[in-house]
Amino acid sequence: MTLDMVSRWTPTHAEFAEFARITGDDNPIHLDDGVYAIGGFPRPVAPGMLLYARLWAMLREARPMARPELHMLVFPNPCYAGEEVRLEVRQEADGAPIVLRAVRAIDESELMIGELEVQ
Repeated sequence: MTLDMVSRWTPTHAEFAEFARITGDDNPIHLDDGVYAIGGFPRPVAPGMLLYARLWAMLREARPMARPELHMLVFPNPCYAGEEVRLEVRQEADGAPIVLRAVRAIDESELMIGELEVQ
């Protein structure tokens, strides 16, 4: 079965805070106004694993029994609260790796690129 799923999402600072509460990822770049500004970022930066979690949820909609065997993830650009993100889950053919992408809608910057192998 091939996959070609696309969704849009605009992350919020409240989602970053909830993700931090649930996971314990309390990196201040996601939550603290002073820290992200000092780091040169215009807004809070999304936790990378929050992007992955959104993409994984999309995959599980199509394949509820999927279990990850191998993950390869890269986060080349920051994802900001308030900017629309295009989420993509694709697989060319049965047995091929599943490709995950998060792309900033306004400028097409890749925010997360990943490949998965699942059972």
